Amino acid sequence: MKNIFIKDLGAYVGKEVTLSGWLYNKRSSGKIKFVILRDGTGYVQCVYFKGNVTDEAFETADKVTQESSIIITGIVKAEPRAVGGYELDATGIEIISEAHDYPITPKEHGVEFLMDKRHLWLRSSRQVAILRIRHRIEKAIRDFFDSRDFTLMDTPIITPAACEGTSTLFETEYFDLGKAYLSQSGQLYAEAGAMAFGKAYTFGPVFRAEKSKTRRHLTEFWMVEPEVAFANLDDDMDLAEEFLEYIVQTVLTERAEELKVLERDTTMLQNVKRPLPRISYDEAVAILIKKGLPFEYGDDLGGTDETVISNEFDRPVMVHRYPSDVKAFYMKHDPENDKLALAVDVLAPEGYGEIIGGSQREEDYDVLLSRIKEHNLPQEAFEWYLDLRRFGSVPHSGFGLGLERTVSWICGLEHVRESIPFARMIYRNTP
Repeated sequence: MKNIFIKDLGAYVGKEVTLSGWLYNKRSSGKIKFVILRDGTGYVQCVYFKGNVTDEAFETADKVTQESSIIITGIVKAEPRAVGGYELDATGIEIISEAHDYPITPKEHGVEFLMDKRHLWLRSSRQVAILRIRHRIEKAIRDFFDSRDFTLMDTPIITPAACEGTSTLFETEYFDLGKAYLSQSGQLYAEAGAMAFGKAYTFGPVFRAEKSKTRRHLTEFWMVEPEVAFANLDDDMDLAEEFLEYIVQTVLTERAEELKVLERDTTMLQNVKRPLPRISYDEAVAILIKKGLPFEYGDDLGGTDETVISNEFDRPVMVHRYPSDVKAFYMKHDPENDKLALAVDVLAPEGYGEIIGGSQREEDYDVLLSRIKEHNLPQEAFEWYLDLRRFGSVPHSGFGLGLERTVSWICGLEHVRESIPFARMIYRNTP
């Protein structure tokens, strides 16, 4: 008999089928055994009635243990009260591999225990829902840029210099060439792509050796970074809000069931539609002062500051034109006020903080060279980057979106560690 998947049961009502998967849970009620099977595509309740199946099958259904791999046969029945709307009137069961003393039982476990058992915790319905949403977000990201004529650039993970500041670099020895570093961002390389293709994006893992234990930080995470030639800051903000709207509305439409599993209140997610509110750094500071927060003008926004500001809005808010002293060397300064950078951060509501950071890039060779020197960066490591200004430089802009923070926000997670299959933090690099 052909194996089918749980997600396809609707096409087999009244027919006998074979399902392969793992025992998720079970319970008994006298002469009835209820076996919950999962196969990666869904869950289904398989019902064994004593007298309707062999004694051997009934006994096997009784003794099979959590997370044992099994094959079940039975007749598909429509059952509106069941998860997925169907159940199996089971006729047989075969144990492929019996699990003993599965460590994650149906009870409360501590976070550290669950993270130590992350390779098994991934099997839980909550974690499956989160990672299915993550998968759909990743696909939405690619669909968005691919459908708008962006070219994907696969950028190097090993780089010769810093992009976002030398204090958060993972360092390694690179043969006879001296020190090399794990990439903090693919942005500089994406700029080269923009000069080749007009519109390019990079999507991959990046690394920050930042000694932070907040619920928003990982040391290894994924970034998507589009870069567009002949684009200014306003163009950049237009692209960012269109991008966010596409991602969120796609998840709301196509991962509604997973959001229900997470018990996610989607009210604010439904508000993520253009136009998003845009405020200047000065206006953001005014909000903080009005709320009585101790904030020094000229400082970058901290986590608490971002939360207070975003709480004033019912959707993500774009904060632009930050003091240039707190922004990266490659950001163009505002021609109307040299002390401001043409930069933008997008702050997610509900306390999730910055999910997008972008800017118009400095296209002038002499200005960029002076910035490299001001920041005490090794000029030789940036000669290739300066070449982009030597040979056909144009105004251009881009941004980076942190995938894990976005997943955390859309899923309503308390900590970013659940937004990635295997989290890397300052105190964890296993499993």
